[in-house]
This record gives sequence, C-alpha cells and structure tokens, in this order.
Amino acid sequence: MGQLSHDPSNVPTVRLDRENPYLRLQAVTVFVRNLDRSIDFFVKLLGFHLVFDARAVAGRAYAVLAPPDGTSNLALVMPEPTSEQAKLIGRNTQISFITEDVLAKFRDWSRRGVAFNITPRLRHLRYSAQVPAQSQQSSSSAPETPTVWGGVFARFKDPDGNIYTLVSFDEVTRSIEAERQAIAERQEAERRAAQELEIAKQVQERLFPQNIPSLRTLEFEGFCLPARHVGGDYYDFLDLGSERLGLVIGDISGKGIAAALLMANLQANFRSQCAIALDQPQRLLCSVNQLFCQNTADAAFATLFFAEYDDTTRRLRYVNCGHLPPLVLRSDDSLERLEATATIVGAFKDWDCSLADCQLSPNDTLVLYTDGITESFNPAREEFGEERLVDALRRNRNLCCQDLRSAIVDEVRHFSPHEQHDDITLIIAKCLRS
Repeated sequence: MGQLSHDPSNVPTVRLDRENPYLRLQAVTVFVRNLDRSIDFFVKLLGFHLVFDARAVAGRAYAVLAPPDGTSNLALVMPEPTSEQAKLIGRNTQISFITEDVLAKFRDWSRRGVAFNITPRLRHLRYSAQVPAQSQQSSSSAPETPTVWGGVFARFKDPDGNIYTLVSFDEVTRSIEAERQAIAERQEAERRAAQELEIAKQVQERLFPQNIPSLRTLEFEGFCLPARHVGGDYYDFLDLGSERLGLVIGDISGKGIAAALLMANLQANFRSQCAIALDQPQRLLCSVNQLFCQNTADAAFATLFFAEYDDTTRRLRYVNCGHLPPLVLRSDDSLERLEATATIVGAFKDWDCSLADCQLSPNDTLVLYTDGITESFNPAREEFGEERLVDALRRNRNLCCQDLRSAIVDEVRHFSPHEQHDDITLIIAKCLRS
C-alpha cells in the first residue's frame, strides 16, 4: 500500500496552468424525506450553510449545502415516496466528514441534539510502503516496517436515519495546525509590512518642503499624491538666498519603495548642493547628476525641472532635464512651454545642460507637473493630456494657488475615477504685482 496523504493544503484551490482541465469534487448526494427538516439539521445543528435551494429557483426538491471549510458540497434530494431512490433513505451513506478534533465536535453537536450511534473511539490503520518492482530483489532481505496511522472516529445520524462518519487523523491535525501557524506568520508579516509602509509614507511626507520661503512677487503651492503609500515624484522649494527661490520637480523611474528611495537620494543631493546654485545653476545640475549616477543602479534615472526665480526681477532661469514642459499662462491668455534643455539625470556620467530664461509678469501663472496628471486615463483609455490641463488652467486662472491646484487635481480624478496608476505632482506659481 502506497503512502497516504491527507493534507489538502498540498493541492492549490486553482492551478495556474491549463494543461489539465480544472477538476474537483462538487457534491455528494443524500436522499431525505423532508427537505426543510434536513436543511435545518445541517444548518442549525452542524453549522453548514445553504449554497443553493433549487425549490426557489427551479421548483425542484433539492438543495446544496456546504460545510464551514473545504470545497465539496452535500446535495440533499427529496425523491418521490414510491421511487427507488426513496428506498435509499436511512442507510449508511459512506460519507465521512473530517475534523481536527472529533471530541470537540461530538460534545458540541451532542448538546445541539445530534444523535450519535457510535461515540468517539480510536482507530489505527497499519500499512507498509510499497517497494518498486525493480528493487524488490535487492530489498527482499529487509523486513517491511509497518506505518501506524492514528485517528478518532464517531458516527451520527440525521433525522431520516442516514448515517455519517466523523473522523480525524493525526496527519490532518498536524497539517491544519501547521497551516494555522503559516497563516498567523503571514498575517504578522503583512501587518509589519503595512506598518513599515506607513512609517515610510510619513518619512517621505517630511521630505517634501515643510518651511515655505516667502516672496513678494510670487505666490506658490506644491502638492504630491502618490499612487501607492510612497512614490517616486519629487518637488521642492529651495531658499537660495539673495531673494531667490529654487523650484524643483522630478519624476523618478519606477514606482513604490524603490522609487521612493531614489527620490530621497535625489532630494538629498539637491539640498546638499544647492549652495552652488546661486551663481552656477548648471554646475549644480551637473553635480546632482554625478551624485545620482554614483549612488544608484545603472537603470535608475529621473526627469527633472529646476528653476531659479529672482524675486526682484521676476526672471526665471531654468534647466529642463527631459521633463514634461512646464506651462506659463500669460495674462493675455497666451501659453508658453518651457521645453527641455538637457537629457534625463542619472543615466549618463558624461552629462551637461544648458540654461534658459523666462521673464514672468504680473498675473502670469506657472504650472509644473508630472505625467501622473497628463497620462491619467478614463474608462475609454483616453488620456487626460496637456490640452485638458491647459483648459482647466484657463477656466480656473483667477483662483489662488491652493484652490487652483485643488481644481486641477479634482478634474484629473473625476476624469480618471479608477485606481490611481501613477503619482500626481503639481507646483502652481502665480506672479503677483508685489
């Protein structure tokens, strides 16, 4: 007799491959005299639940019930009193229900009124492992070692006298306990991971600017909504001294924890090097690129826009490193795009950039954004796109920066109501009359 296995956890509920069609035991049929009485017995006394009542759907006298655990069902059928099936009522069904603790079920079910015709007792099955035919001669002198398989069983009856067996095996009990332990460990690991993600989220939120510099001629507002707990979008406001402000927005390759770590690295590089930005913004960007290359994997990179705003002259000097062009909506409703002046950062050690200028005037609005806005898509797979962004900007241009930011984000989320797929980051800046 070959080795027996009683561990259902060894077999997955659904296989990933489709080579062999899916197959499982659906239901075992038992004939009963009164369907309502039998349903009450299994549901109220044994803890089963009703899966399907054919009387309510098809007008047929049968119902399907399921035990609290497992995938097999019990079909209760009420045959015609004169039929051959009616003669099968009140017999030993040869159906066994397996549990990890027969004694506990026996006590519980007995209190509920279940009739046991055999109370719990031990049962041992002795068997020997089969020896392959090709090795029988070489092992003929070795005696077979019998294996003892222990368990407990009991038998009970339903209201019609149908007899069932309730059984437990040592292997099943150990398997269930091991599965419980595995589930508990998995839940604890998931709890710790969720806790660590929440901590990472709080840490990343602190990386965004906490103390906003104040300028006479520029009102500005930043916002980032990660698609996951943490994300790879980055924005910053840097006090460069001499009435100058650094505005930074970036989009790190990838998503989640990995992108968040790169974002933190990029932020640290910027803040450690921003002292050289006042007179040499190109040197600042080259230094940031070099540090990013040295401290990250070869495949890591970021698109980045850096601008230095002069509060006295309202002049914007900027470097666009492969980032989406920021938009300048002029007071006369014309639109200007601040196109790329360099390639992405972090991908090339031999890297350089060029500087461009943009003169802002009172009532001009500057918008820096990441592709989480323009590439958000609706159920028809249409992207929000730059055109909708510009339209939202024009319709809401008279709002303050905070309200304008909220209006744009609300439009994006209304356009794309499903799960957010990418980080959404915005910087809104409005040039004031001072």
